[in-house]
Amino acid sequence: ATENVVWKVPLDEPGNSSPIVAKGKVFITQALDNGKRRGLICFDRKSGKKLWQRETVHTEVEPTHKTNPHCAASPATDGKVIVTTLGSAGMVAYDFNGKEVWRRPDLGPQIHIWGNASSPVPHAKGKSFIQLWGPGKNVFLIAVAASSGKTIWKKNLPDAQGKEAKHWYGSWATPVLRSNHGREELIIGLPKQLKAFNPSSGRELWSCEGLGDLVYNNPVFANDLVLATSGYGGPALCVEAGKGVSGNITEKRLWVTEKRNLQRIGSGVVVDNHYFILTEPGILQCIEMATGNIIKQERVGKGGNWGSIALVDGKFHVTNSGGQSLVLTAKRDFKLLATKSVNEMTRGSPAFSNGHIFLRTHKTLWCFGE
Repeated sequence: ATENVVWKVPLDEPGNSSPIVAKGKVFITQALDNGKRRGLICFDRKSGKKLWQRETVHTEVEPTHKTNPHCAASPATDGKVIVTTLGSAGMVAYDFNGKEVWRRPDLGPQIHIWGNASSPVPHAKGKSFIQLWGPGKNVFLIAVAASSGKTIWKKNLPDAQGKEAKHWYGSWATPVLRSNHGREELIIGLPKQLKAFNPSSGRELWSCEGLGDLVYNNPVFANDLVLATSGYGGPALCVEAGKGVSGNITEKRLWVTEKRNLQRIGSGVVVDNHYFILTEPGILQCIEMATGNIIKQERVGKGGNWGSIALVDGKFHVTNSGGQSLVLTAKRDFKLLATKSVNEMTRGSPAFSNGHIFLRTHKTLWCFGE
C-alpha cells in the first residue's frame, strides 16, 4: 500500500471488473447509484488522472448479489474501440477519446439473483466482438461488428437458460479463443456442458458433457486437451479435443471429478500440461491435465479468492479478495515468493503492462511500478 505506488485514484463505488490498458490509457467499468448509472472510466496511464467518464442510465430493476455489484464485466478493446457490457442496459462502444461509436440496448434483460459477469471478446483482428449473454432466461452468444455494433451472428443457447431469476443455473464465464490445428474455436463452459463454436459463424463445433449447473470461470487448453471446471463445488473435466473433432465428444473425455470440489471462481492457467488455480477458500491447486490428479495443493495467503492467476515473466501472480497480491514459482511444486497487501477488498484481477501492475479494488484504482 506504500511501496512502489506510481499513483492511486479513489473510486466512488465498489466493482468486481478488472482494468484493461491500451494506448497509454487505463479503462474500468463502474456502476453508480446501485446500478442506475453504468459506465466506462478512462484514466491516464502515467498520472492516473481521470480523462473522461461516460455513463448509461438504467432505471429498471435488475437483481444481483451483494458480493457482485453491477458492471462486473470487464471492458475489452481491439485498439480502435473499447466495448463495455452493462447487463440489461446492453453493450456500448467508445473510441479512445470517449466518443460513443455504437450502442446496443436491444439485447434483452440479464436477470439473475447473482447478476452477470461475462466480458466481451475481440475477434477477427478488429472486425467483431463476441459476447455470452446471460445468465437467466435469456441466454445466447452474439457476435457484433466492431465498427457498427450490428449483429453478425447470434446463437441461442436454450440448454443454458434458467427457469427463473432464482434458479441456481447458468454461466458467468467469458469465452476463450483457440486454434485447433488451424481451425478457430470459441470455447465456453455452460451448465452441464463444455462447448466449442465457430467464432466467425456461431455454428456449434463440438460439446462435452460433465459440468455442473453453475460455471463461474473460463476454460483452459493445452495442445489437444481442454479443461473446464464448475463452481459451487461442482465437477471439473478434461477432454481430448484434437484436430477435426465434431459433435458430442463426451467419449473422448479423459476424466470428470466425482467428489465435491473446492469452490472455484477465478480462472486458472496452464503451464507444462498442469492446471493451476487458486480456489475461493484460498488453496492453490496444481492438477495434472491428462489425469485430473491433484499434484499439490496448499493454502497461500490469507482469506478467500475470486481472482484469476496470471503467468507474468515466468511467475504466477494472483490477487486475493483481501487485496493480497501473491507471487509464486510457476512450477508443479510451486512456492510462495512474495506477499504484498493493500488491505482492500478486490474481486477482480490485475492487469500487467510494460513493467506496471494495475489493480482495481472496491475503493481504489492502483498503479504499481518502480
